Amino acid sequence: MVIAQAVRVLAAAALPSPRVDAELLAAYVLRVARGRLLSVDSVTGSAADRIRALAAARAGGAPLQHLTGRAAFRYLELSVGPGVFVPRPETELLVDWGLAALRDVAAPVVVDCCAGSGAIALAVAHELPRARVYAVEREPAALDWLRRNAAARAAAGDRPVTVVAGDVADPGLAAALPAPVDLLLANPPYVPAAVAVPADVRRDPAAAVFGGADGLDVIRPLVALAAAVLRPGGGLAVEHDDTHAAAVAALLRPAFADVAGHEDLAGRPRYTTGWRGDGGAAADVGGWGRPAEAGDTERGKVEG
Repeated sequence: MVIAQAVRVLAAAALPSPRVDAELLAAYVLRVARGRLLSVDSVTGSAADRIRALAAARAGGAPLQHLTGRAAFRYLELSVGPGVFVPRPETELLVDWGLAALRDVAAPVVVDCCAGSGAIALAVAHELPRARVYAVEREPAALDWLRRNAAARAAAGDRPVTVVAGDVADPGLAAALPAPVDLLLANPPYVPAAVAVPADVRRDPAAAVFGGADGLDVIRPLVALAAAVLRPGGGLAVEHDDTHAAAVAALLRPAFADVAGHEDLAGRPRYTTGWRGDGGAAADVGGWGRPAEAGDTERGKVEG
């Protein structure tokens, strides 16, 4: 009965999947798998009150993942909440590409920039145990979630991911990363500042969503960083706004070969890939090829 009530509340709020959300909230409160809800005889008392309260919060726009404190990403469940971007299913396709790119690399070094909760980095470490993975994040609140998730996955037996507190726009960051890197993956903030976003996205940190006036403020230095740290033949995959396919491809071409765009599950342009070319083209995409000099901002802090 209470689950049916929650479904009605969520449907009235025009949420896209009211039954799924109601069942996930009930499963969270009852501490059972969603598939086992049918085996629960009845829900009464404080549990029913809690489900109703969570359904009301969800109807009011609170992200489902913030209410449960968990977000599914590929084969993992990650801790999330206020202060960190909730990973989306479309980013799983970028990880698919990255894993395929490393198929024949014996002991790859992988960097996840703008790591947020650590979804990309931790998925790679989980699915490719031979990889040495680094996760770079600049925002203090997101770093807390990243550290928590990295510690949990290491405790579960995955190869530990190295957390790097740093900003892709910092010229000193390259010195804090291993050299050379085989693969750099990123889901940076990329929404243009004036674009209206859905209610659930508005609950994500603005610093993890918006990428300046044209949405490319973070992608530009990110591409330059990739050109500096990737080995010749190393791969780059960067997620971007569906209006950015041509612009991001143009940013990659000075230093990357075989630049290609890829669509998300809805058929929209979602990420672009390329392979680091030979030679010293790093200077052509932003000057990252030089060593850090006096006056540069503080280099990224590497955490064990």
